[in-house]
Amino acid sequence: MPLPKKEQIYTYEDYLNWPDDQRIEIINGQIYLLTPPSTIHKRISREIFTSFAVYLRGKQCEVFSAPFGVRFASGNEKSDKEIKNVVEPDIVVVCDKSKLDDEGCKGAPDLIVEITSPSTGRKDKVEKFNLYEKHGVKEYWIVEPELKIVSVFTLQENNRYGRPEVYTEEGKIKVSIFEDLVIDLKDVFNY
Repeated sequence: MPLPKKEQIYTYEDYLNWPDDQRIEIINGQIYLLTPPSTIHKRISREIFTSFAVYLRGKQCEVFSAPFGVRFASGNEKSDKEIKNVVEPDIVVVCDKSKLDDEGCKGAPDLIVEITSPSTGRKDKVEKFNLYEKHGVKEYWIVEPELKIVSVFTLQENNRYGRPEVYTEEGKIKVSIFEDLVIDLKDVFNY
């Protein structure tokens, strides 16, 4: 199991060739090792994923759960293998099917959900926040299991995330990218 070197710039090619027994993400050429999710993390992910999956059945958009690779190109790569941003969000909604291929999604999904853990909070709130905003992810959720809150960031007309809407376990989230989808957080945080 190789250890990432801080001075090295990693690419999608490294991601593809990384040993199967260790999951990684690459943000701005730097590797982040992924730890296995907790049981509570999996329960939250299951509930949110199920809500989206039931709603999207028979519709244009699709929902995917981790592990599902999302590649963000900067535009100066000569091939996909040179991409320096590859992440595995907990939940991804993609409405533009031309972005989907056998490896996952290339380009910005419409919605991303990240469920934090003590080891990922900073990465989710800073590195991934900036990455998703820069590449135009329309809606970004940060779920914090220990606090039972969800912060929802929506891309504004200036291509920046506005102030988040913050929901507690009694709240209901109106998903901005769909007209009539509401997620009841009582179901999500019922553990």
